[in-house]
Amino acid sequence: MYQSLLNYPSSLFGQFERLRRDLDDAFGISTLPSSIRSVAAGSLPMINVGRTRNSVEVYAFAPGLDPAKIEVTVDRGVLHIAGERASAIPGDGAVRLNVYTRERVCGRFDRAVALPEDIDPEHVRANYRDGVLQVSIARRESAQAKRIAVQ
Repeated sequence: MYQSLLNYPSSLFGQFERLRRDLDDAFGISTLPSSIRSVAAGSLPMINVGRTRNSVEVYAFAPGLDPAKIEVTVDRGVLHIAGERASAIPGDGAVRLNVYTRERVCGRFDRAVALPEDIDPEHVRANYRDGVLQVSIARRESAQAKRIAVQ
């Protein structure tokens, strides 16, 4: 029924909203999670989680990592993916690069994913290929749907 006064960019309120967004970006406030299910902007690695009939599949998108330095653990129903991405910006010694924009996240990361109760932590496979880490966690047979023959 009523339109927001923030929708008009030339209005005083629109200018205040733009100033608030600029200050949030400058002080890093906008990178905080927006809800309990979300993560901070720039979190590494980005993930997709899904479930098949026999397993829970987690895909972590982390190009440029050494597979030997990626740590994958399952503990009490929580999958942890940890590792480190080295900085690609030269800056050691006499040559120092002034950075104006940095869009590729670097440094240590640790992502935790809560898993369903029907997983089997004894049957976990992890495969890293083309910058994608695929973690497959088998579901217990007792939790899988069974077809009952009608007699």
